[in-house]
Amino acid sequence: MTDRGRTALRQTEDSFTVGPSHLSWEGDRLVIEVNEISNPVISRVKGRIVLHPTGLTGVELPLTPDGAHVWRPFAPSAEIEVDLGQDGWKWRGHGYFDANFGTRALEADFSHWCWGRFPLPDGAACFYDAQFRDGSALDFAVKFGHDGSVQQMEPPPVTRFARSIWGVRRETRCDPGDTPKQVQFMLEAPFYSRAGVETTINGYRSRGVHEALDLDRFRGPWLMPMLAVRVPRRPGWRF
Repeated sequence: MTDRGRTALRQTEDSFTVGPSHLSWEGDRLVIEVNEISNPVISRVKGRIVLHPTGLTGVELPLTPDGAHVWRPFAPSAEIEVDLGQDGWKWRGHGYFDANFGTRALEADFSHWCWGRFPLPDGAACFYDAQFRDGSALDFAVKFGHDGSVQQMEPPPVTRFARSIWGVRRETRCDPGDTPKQVQFMLEAPFYSRAGVETTINGYRSRGVHEALDLDRFRGPWLMPMLAVRVPRRPGWRF
């Protein structure tokens, strides 16, 4: 991930470009061309990711009453092809495509949140469980069909499981009597964890993607300088 300025951005109806990387719709598939430098271990990350949605949604879910934060699940269920030109970085499998938008910083409104997306035999389930700074909470569960249809669902109870290696609190939905467990590391930071997690939803054992975000830690003065080192900045990049 590299921070860039406005001069590095281009957008059309079917494409979005940030510096040397871009994504574009080609028919019914989304093609992502990656051309970046990783950090802190300096190496080239270059290749192609192709997403084949089984269905697209027109759903936008506001995370705050005033709409300052919005979750947009474009393709909650999809097939994906990854080829980043290195051993172990070429594969096909199950994927999804979503995004978050907002007009305020996340840490201004949230103190902590957990999100998860778990495949089901007839689609996928997504859960948001978050705490606002005013003490109230957000909890919703939605089920997406393979065709992009969406409906609210009755979720299993919130169940905590092992903290991340940085001690970030983690929880997700799971049937009573069972416990979620991490089965794959993806990304670990002092304030954030993304991992492959197994849980049980209405009797079905599912392996999905889970994230936990501690925004109290994120806005701590000791952490911001670390982010400046971890995320490269190219404010003067131009086409």
